[in-house]
Amino acid sequence: MFTGIIQTTGTITRLEISEQHARLGICAPKLLQKDLPLGASIAVNGICLTITDWREDDFAVDVMPETMKRTNLGKLQKGSLVNLEPSLALNGKLDGHIVAGHIDTTAELVKRDENENSIELEFQVPHKYDSFIVEKGSIAIDGISLTVTMAENDHFGVSLIPYTIQNTTLAHYQVGDKANIEVDMIGRYAVKQIQAWKKEF
Repeated sequence: MFTGIIQTTGTITRLEISEQHARLGICAPKLLQKDLPLGASIAVNGICLTITDWREDDFAVDVMPETMKRTNLGKLQKGSLVNLEPSLALNGKLDGHIVAGHIDTTAELVKRDENENSIELEFQVPHKYDSFIVEKGSIAIDGISLTVTMAENDHFGVSLIPYTIQNTTLAHYQVGDKANIEVDMIGRYAVKQIQAWKKEF
């Protein structure tokens, strides 16, 4: 489980991709091997992955080909930045919201407005997910816990504060880029329950 509070960003140092397997090398000087041993879980752009190798300058995670296709990991290149969050310890503090690390879909950035102290982003999401996204609700975008500022049909918006701008990758996104989306787990269960009730009556 994760919180959506990004601890650091990492740089892609190597990409090993075949039809059956993909391995990403990530350099993140703020993350130490003693805290993240082999087998530890880490969210990379919001996707729960397992650390499978440590080298002097980077660590590696293995990715299934289907995950590369269905998320924005397939667009990464050497030198790309990714958001990183180790899994939450049992005695850890939940500062964001509950994030599973299981991506529901991707959303396309359709509008970007940069202001003096914030950046406003508007995304378009596939219609089947719009009922799970509500104004003032939580959403994870590339692993970042954010509050929805606008939700209308298949569009939703978020605001990036200076801290998020400086410490995550989202400020670099331009119109047309795609981000990984995980809808709020509690909201998803609530919608499912309401749909079940409607079928009964």
